[in-house]
Amino acid sequence: MTRIDVTKPFLPPVEEYIHYVEKVWQSNQLTNQGPFLREFEREVSAKLEIESNSFQFVANGTIALQVALKALGVSDGEVITTPFSYVATTSAILWERCKPVYVDINPDTYCIDASKIERAITPRTRAIVAVHVFGNPCEVDKINEIAQRHNLKVIYDAAHAFGVKYNNQSLLKYGDISTCSFHATKLFHTVEGGAIICHDKRVNEEVDLIKRFGHIGDDHQKLGINAKSSELNAAMGLCNLKYIDQIIEKRKLLSDVYNKHLSNIIKTMHVENNTVQNYAYYPIMLHDEKSTLKLIELLNSNDIYPRRYFYPSLNTLPYVKGKKSCPVSEDTAVRILCLPLFYELTVSEVELICGLIKEMLNDV
Repeated sequence: MTRIDVTKPFLPPVEEYIHYVEKVWQSNQLTNQGPFLREFEREVSAKLEIESNSFQFVANGTIALQVALKALGVSDGEVITTPFSYVATTSAILWERCKPVYVDINPDTYCIDASKIERAITPRTRAIVAVHVFGNPCEVDKINEIAQRHNLKVIYDAAHAFGVKYNNQSLLKYGDISTCSFHATKLFHTVEGGAIICHDKRVNEEVDLIKRFGHIGDDHQKLGINAKSSELNAAMGLCNLKYIDQIIEKRKLLSDVYNKHLSNIIKTMHVENNTVQNYAYYPIMLHDEKSTLKLIELLNSNDIYPRRYFYPSLNTLPYVKGKKSCPVSEDTAVRILCLPLFYELTVSEVELICGLIKEMLNDV
């Protein structure tokens, strides 16, 4: 039996990528905002129906968060965030010398619980960094109201949210800044890559300056960093963008098969109303950690490798100071499991996985 991992990168026909690579060789421009990078930014903006001048392609999703914090002037203060995310969300906050203040999550959507944000605000709070977990929208209207009342910046880590629509518009349009990840494990990838989406012209110009060392020509205007991406990464993005509708449709089909077999016997993800999904992940919730580990062992013995997205709860990280309990996140982190979901996965493989899950549940 072929090994089944939790995900597998989509790769376009190699000759299509080579076509772009040959043009890169001819131009001899490998980076520094080359023609393919600019074309990629235009094409993705059009696909997502966002303003072309608000989308900036960068090296990865983590640096996107760091640049976003810097461009919004968030430093040396507290940042309210979620404990249920990949570690990069917390890492970016810490790297920018801010203190993450964790607010527990909604047990159904897995996103930060907006009803608990306000009580965590102090005079040192500078921003809210929320995550659209598994592409499920945060309570964006409530978060916006809170941020306006307290004069806070809002950054959405939208690493999972490429192509998601909420209230008939791109989910990336919410907040002061949204950031994306185009890592190879993502629904849409550029091998490595990320994006910063900002709709304020001044802040957008600040992002552009920071990501390119803070200078224009010989005029050094401010402290910056190298967050640029390359022509080769942009080329992969241009190739993959042609297939994104096909990719999402296949993942929907597979998710529907999972739902058919599992939704009545195990907790699956609740999706917010008025949401057009991208089917980035398929999480399930087990009864307890013992059951989670037992299922992992059973699937692994059949060469199937799900993943504990996200474990551990970030408020328990050993290098985070002043940690507070987040019981919903901590409980979710030990019970949740993301099942394999990728373009080349077959319906019969999904049915095999579902059969093994049913087998284990019947034995409990």
